[in-house]
Amino acid sequence: MGRRATPEVNAGSMADIAFLLLIFFLVTTTIEKDKGIARQLPPIEPPTETPPLIKEKNLFIVNVNKDDQLLVEDNLMELKDLRQAAIDFLDNGGAPSGSPEYCNYCKGARNPSSSDNPDKAVISVQNDRLTSYEMYIAVQNELVAAYNFLRDRESQRLYGWKFTEVNKAINEGSFKGNEDAAKEKLEAIQKLFPLKLS
Repeated sequence: MGRRATPEVNAGSMADIAFLLLIFFLVTTTIEKDKGIARQLPPIEPPTETPPLIKEKNLFIVNVNKDDQLLVEDNLMELKDLRQAAIDFLDNGGAPSGSPEYCNYCKGARNPSSSDNPDKAVISVQNDRLTSYEMYIAVQNELVAAYNFLRDRESQRLYGWKFTEVNKAINEGSFKGNEDAAKEKLEAIQKLFPLKLS
């Protein structure tokens, strides 16, 4: 009795199908973009230049230790109180009236032992190597929220809208109105309360 020949399967069409599936998945797959913290590092200063002098009263020091405890201006503080403490520091306006550093839009206590002007005020965040990322991000969020609160207040007073809302609408592309004029106003508000986190 003779042997039967085993039928062969044509693999050419399977390779075509696999190639088409590969192309389909490459075209239709979206790659997630990682999002980070939007912070712009200060420019590197030439070694010949001396760093600018900052008066001690214009420096707001926030320390976070390895146990995620806050030490703000040498006082223990809860995270929930950090925003208001930063607002009080930035909005103090402690420079005497008539001086070039006088802040006429500041509504703070005008304590001469605290910051002179929001443009001179610097917030320094220092953390331990073992500080948790969650606490570090929470501290950063509270400090940025303090700046946003003051910027919203001034933009509301000057232009009748909130800085954060208009900035978000422009970034998302949903702003209705003259975008260039709005960007100029946003920059003017940022100059009143410049973000100085180190």
